[in-house]
Amino acid sequence: MRLHHSGKPRGMRRAALGLAAAGALLIGLAAPSGAADAVGPVLRDLAQAKGKYVGTAVTASKLNGTYGDIAGSQFNSITPGNEMKWESVEPSRGSYNWSGADAVVDFAEAHDMRVRGHTLVWHSQLPGWLTGGSWTADQLRTLMTDHITTEVGRYKGKITHWDVVNEPFNEDGTFRQSLWYTKLGQSYIADALRAARAADPDAKLYLNDYNTDGTGAKSDGMYNLVKSLKAQGVPIDGVGFQGHLILGQVPSTMRANLQRFADLGVDVAVTELDIRMTLPATDAKLAQQKADYRAVIDACVAVSRCQGVTVWGFTDSDSWIPDVFEGQGAATPYDEGYRPKPAYYGIAESLGWTGDGGDPGPGPATGCTVGYAVTSQWNTGFTANVTVRNTGSSPVNGWQVAWTYPSGQRVTSAWNATVTQSGAQVTASNAPYNATIGAGGSVSFGFNGTWSGANAAPTAFTLNGTTCATG
Repeated sequence: MRLHHSGKPRGMRRAALGLAAAGALLIGLAAPSGAADAVGPVLRDLAQAKGKYVGTAVTASKLNGTYGDIAGSQFNSITPGNEMKWESVEPSRGSYNWSGADAVVDFAEAHDMRVRGHTLVWHSQLPGWLTGGSWTADQLRTLMTDHITTEVGRYKGKITHWDVVNEPFNEDGTFRQSLWYTKLGQSYIADALRAARAADPDAKLYLNDYNTDGTGAKSDGMYNLVKSLKAQGVPIDGVGFQGHLILGQVPSTMRANLQRFADLGVDVAVTELDIRMTLPATDAKLAQQKADYRAVIDACVAVSRCQGVTVWGFTDSDSWIPDVFEGQGAATPYDEGYRPKPAYYGIAESLGWTGDGGDPGPGPATGCTVGYAVTSQWNTGFTANVTVRNTGSSPVNGWQVAWTYPSGQRVTSAWNATVTQSGAQVTASNAPYNATIGAGGSVSFGFNGTWSGANAAPTAFTLNGTTCATG
């Protein structure tokens, strides 16, 4: 069974935004700092040639520098991770903050991208004034339809697709006991869709949910709902399948499931794709992830009414997975240093890329050794230094070193690398100025941390997913 979040803030890491889903390089332009040196495919061009879009969710505050360059050059659709959710746009009743949402729309217009509005009616990320109110059914329905009218109306003609109702179902296919369903019953869904249609008659209106990617009870619940809405004449244009998947578990029925919804007369789309793995990432896991991404894109390409696929964040540095699933991550097509992973090439190949420029693979074609030394230790604190040596005959362009602490250590600050930690798993990525380790060369970085119990050294390290010798 494909597990999902439980009450998580949907989208990018909340801390990165102050609070909620992108590619290689433009042909002929220099690579972003720290990215792969080889010229790679342009995903948006490949998708357009197939009559599809390829999109990403984003953090509005990061839409500059390398992050913005990749998002704008590689994708032709964009989804705000959090900036259009109710608590973001109307934190106080009648008081609106459109800055984040406007930034996403402005970026899309500047880069010739469509916008997927996300999301109007959801059980989560609602402002306290709304969830804490004592509303009658009529009052709550008015608040909901007024909110939809205001937000959709503001972006009329600028947003092509709206996730009008998000995650209405339980895993068994029954309706979620949300604020909306508890007070208004199933009718809130039709009312929301009608309000959105009135506010922008040209926007495509979607229902969106997770764990509906293959056939099953939850997918059947969505299917029956769409069939009922169509029979009632309720405006419904499409269904979004989120695609938060686990490595090696792409549903075998995904293509058939997309097709059966399309046969109801609605469009379909994969709206929040990521494929997580247990860390650390290895060559074998990254190869499987590439195959999994390709399988999902293949399913969409094979269904004529599948409009496109959106990845839920294009870089691991902006992914929600490590904050929610302990010890898991590496779920997106790019690593934390903005280097394309094999999954990126899997997407490109599914969209028709024939491999010009080559997939550089998940790790170096060289050997490596890692030396780890605690240079100072006191009370509950310590300083450590790590030296990575390339023992092969080819340079390593862009590096990521990973290890697992045996007990109680936490990294608090670092230099000469960007160091992140999820549970006991630590990942260090190169700085812009030391991304290359020449053949026979080495690079060092250091950090401060805290410890408890024992400050035992890690026993194993990987460089770009390849196991290194220690010493």
